[in-house]
Amino acid sequence: MAAPTDSIFDSGVNGGAAADLWRNTLVAIPSVFGRLAHLSALRNRDSGQYEHHGLALRFGAEQAHRALRSSHSREFQQWMDFSLEEQKADLNLYMSSAAEDRASILRSWSEIAAWRALIPASVRGAQRKHFLLNVETLMALLRNESGVSCPDPDA
Repeated sequence: MAAPTDSIFDSGVNGGAAADLWRNTLVAIPSVFGRLAHLSALRNRDSGQYEHHGLALRFGAEQAHRALRSSHSREFQQWMDFSLEEQKADLNLYMSSAAEDRASILRSWSEIAAWRALIPASVRGAQRKHFLLNVETLMALLRNESGVSCPDPDA
């Protein structure tokens, strides 16, 4: 997949940070879901700030934060623009490229609902609910297909 071409990549220091992020990190992650997981992991849970040491050294902490926040929102929107079938294929791609096996991922994610942390802080209301419903549906489908039982019947 080619890097997005909208204005964040075309001009200014922030464009430089976002382009650097894409060129040196995100392009190596084959799935949108994987990029969501990666970007959300760079968000400090205590402050809400996105942190990336390499980007901060090169562009400054604030520019790095802006580039990461914008990229997270962009990847989230790309995921939301997928049909449920495309989301399932992308989630399968994510799981096939992960270090852990599919069954372990499905069990772990079912226990802790880790996908909730993938939502950018700016996403509210119906879009947040839509994302959660889709991922919960896909997780149930994948658990069923993989023969993985849900550890908690209420999960």
